[in-house]
Order: sequence, then structure tokens, then C-alpha cells
Amino acid sequence: MRVGLLALAVALTSLAIQTAAAEAGPLKAGAATSNITPQLGGKIVGGFKPFPATHIHDELHARCLVLDNGETRIALVVCDLLGLHRKVSDEARRMIQEETNIPRENVLISATHTHSGVSALGGNRFKIEQDLDDYQQFIARRIADGVRCAINLLRPAEIAWGTVDIPEHVFNRRWFMRPGTMPPNPFGTTDLVKMNPPAGSPNLVEPAGPTDPGLSFLAVREPEGRPIALYAAYSLHYVGGVGPGHISADYFAMFCNELSRLQDADHQDPPYVAMMANGTSGDINNINFREPRPRKAAYEQMRYVAHDVARKVHSALAGLKYSGDVVLASRYREPMIGTRRPTQDQIAWAKETLKNAPEDRQDWNLSAIYADRVMQLIDAPETTAVPLQVLRVGPATIGTMPNEIFCEIGLEFKERSELKPAFLVSIAHGYLGYLPTPRHHDLGGYETWISTNRLERDASVKMLNELIEMTKELAASK
Repeated sequence: MRVGLLALAVALTSLAIQTAAAEAGPLKAGAATSNITPQLGGKIVGGFKPFPATHIHDELHARCLVLDNGETRIALVVCDLLGLHRKVSDEARRMIQEETNIPRENVLISATHTHSGVSALGGNRFKIEQDLDDYQQFIARRIADGVRCAINLLRPAEIAWGTVDIPEHVFNRRWFMRPGTMPPNPFGTTDLVKMNPPAGSPNLVEPAGPTDPGLSFLAVREPEGRPIALYAAYSLHYVGGVGPGHISADYFAMFCNELSRLQDADHQDPPYVAMMANGTSGDINNINFREPRPRKAAYEQMRYVAHDVARKVHSALAGLKYSGDVVLASRYREPMIGTRRPTQDQIAWAKETLKNAPEDRQDWNLSAIYADRVMQLIDAPETTAVPLQVLRVGPATIGTMPNEIFCEIGLEFKERSELKPAFLVSIAHGYLGYLPTPRHHDLGGYETWISTNRLERDASVKMLNELIEMTKELAASK
């Protein structure tokens, strides 16, 4: 039954591409990678207590795809990073516009959210205005270089859109628990849901939200059939399970490498470039909380997930029909959205907590860590400009937000978008924390704690409505 539904979805997608062709010229595409691996010794982020990188298990990259239909040129970039400060995206897009004439609003730059990389968020992730440090400058330069290399490789191309459901690797990580079993949060209060509860616990009741099993992808090839690139998005946070002190791009890069191997394109010249962006995985991970997972070797689970997802995408490629005449268009806006600022009670709690905290930060508990964050947000502005972007490629649309987006928001975008297929990409053009829905704000939990969450309660509603308006404009574009 699943195979039949997949074939129907592929057929409908291909039909939509053919019927939506506009007055654009023949498509050209080019793809390239650019190495953004940091030096050893930098602090690996992804946990509450960063630690030095001592080994590089696999290199980190900015993976770049440029599409040109003779009228419009766009670039899509996926970086193997936990996140990137918006100033990194601003600088990279400034250089790209100056050096290639691609308008900055036509460039999509996002992070995968690997938890095994060095920070590209700067010395203070909460500071909106900041000078780029050496690693951030390096990343911006390498992104621009990667886009230039992709332009150098532009050649006749055609594209196809596809989707495939892969539900077995995605699980909602926010859970309701039996009354009286919810542990206190770092602020000394109790939430209504628990993030990452003990797997297999008899106190689990049910997940607090759904999952999004749909992996959406754009396949690009030469007219004779040789693959050029694939841009995918899957709503899976990350997998993890790396070695101690290891730099790694996580399952995102393993998926890319395996897909290249499956297409017999791993030694192709020009190189084939697969890209895996982070979908809407703010409340999703790879842990089945109903059943405890046996301990596994480093990279074992990551490889299992990446290879299985690659096989399923590879199978879906066989049924696609391609087109060389596509509409390319973009919209980019920065609406002002309210921010989370500490209350007087929170400030008083933070001061008291820090007064009793150990001198060595490595000995701090979560309460001390969050108390320090509260103090850093005292002078935060009441509002901030939030970069939002929508790209149209043929009949389809890719929306972005600079957050770890809850999957319900992504599902709603897919439903409401006038251009289909449609999907959201997380952590694009900046990092402004988690983005829960208003309902999840009220439930509490890690993703809603101040500093982990930095935007107002109704931010997701305002931002999603803005994106939908942008898609309406693109749907009318010729």
C-alpha cells in the first residue's frame, strides 16, 4: 500500500511540475562543497558544558546548489553546524551578492544542527549585534566560495520534486507523565511536559505532539540523466552517538555520502552534491521512548538511520519525471517580533542562584546555567527583526525560519501553502532558539524555558502567517 501511495504522490508531483512550467528559459544548475571544518581545540557545542574538540571523525562542509533559469538565479546552502548567528548569513550573502550578483534575498543559508561542531554563534549567542570571530569569518568566506564554485559548474539541468514517508526514525520527545512524577525544572517549578523522559518508564502517558514523517526533496540532474545534486529536508533533530571529543556532521553527512554511493556518483566529476537540511524537528528526535534502546557503539545508530533514509530516497528517485522549464523566485522579509525578557521575579531568582553557585562553571548545575542566561537577557531589546524567506522552485516552495521549529508548524505550512509540495527548513539565516506553538508554550518544558526560547508566545503564529502571505505572492509570480 505504501509503495502505491508513493507512486501516486510522485506522479502527481511530476504532473504539477509539467503543468506549472512558466516562461523561463532552459534550466542550468551547479553544485559544490566547501570545507568548514574548525581547528582542533575549539569548544564543541550542543550540550550545556562545551568541551574541546580533540579529533575530526568526518569533515564539516557547506553544501551549495545554484539554479538559474535564464531570468533568475538562486542559491541553496546547507552548513554542517549546530546553528549560525545571523551576522554570518548576512556577511556570506553580502559577499555572494558582490561577487556573483545573486541578490542576497535569493540565497538560502541554513544549518543542519549537528551537535558535534564548534560554535558559529559567536562569543554570546544572545547578542544580536556582534563582530564576527575568526571561525565565523572563515565560515562566511567558505560559503561564498562554495557558491562561486557552484556557479563555475553551471550546466544544462532539469529537476523533479519528490516526497517519501519515513516514520520509523522520528519520535516526539515531549511527553505527558503520570501525576506526581514530573521532575522540577531548573527554575524550581514544574512543567506539564517532560523533554526526553526516561525511555521505557512506566510513568509515561503519551507524546505531547505529532511527528512529521515526510521527507521532501528536490532532485537535479543533467538532461542525459547524470545526477547533479539533491536537496532534502527531514524533520529529525540529529542522531548523535559520536566518539569523545569528535567533530562530526552527524547523520546529515552520512546520508549524503550514502546517497551518492547508491547512485554510483561518489567519484563523479563534477562531483555530485547531496544536501540534507533540518526540517521542523524542534520537538522530534530519534529515540523511541516506549522502548529502552540498547547501548550502541559510536556512530552505529547514526549510520543505520542515515543509510536507511538514503535507501528510501534512492528508491523514490526511480519514479520521478523531470522538467527543464521551471519558475524561480524568492521573497525575503524581516518582521519585528517580540522577545522573551526576564521578569523581576526571574531576575531575583537568578541573582540568588548565582550567589550560591560554585566558582568553577564546569561544576554548575542547570539552575546556575539558566540563572546566568537570565542575567544575560536583562538588556535584550523588546523586539527583534526575524529573517524569513520563501523560495519558489517550479510549483514547489521552501520556507525558512531562524529557529528550531516544532513539527506542528511545519505540518501547518505544508497544508496552507498555495504552492505544493511545500516544506519548512529550520535554523536559516540565524539562530533564535526554539519555536514552539502557543499551546506548547503553555505546556512548558525545556524548549519553552527563557533563553532556550527567545521569542514571544505567539511568535510562531505571526511568523507562519507572514510566510503564507509570501507564498501567495510567489504563487502569482510569472
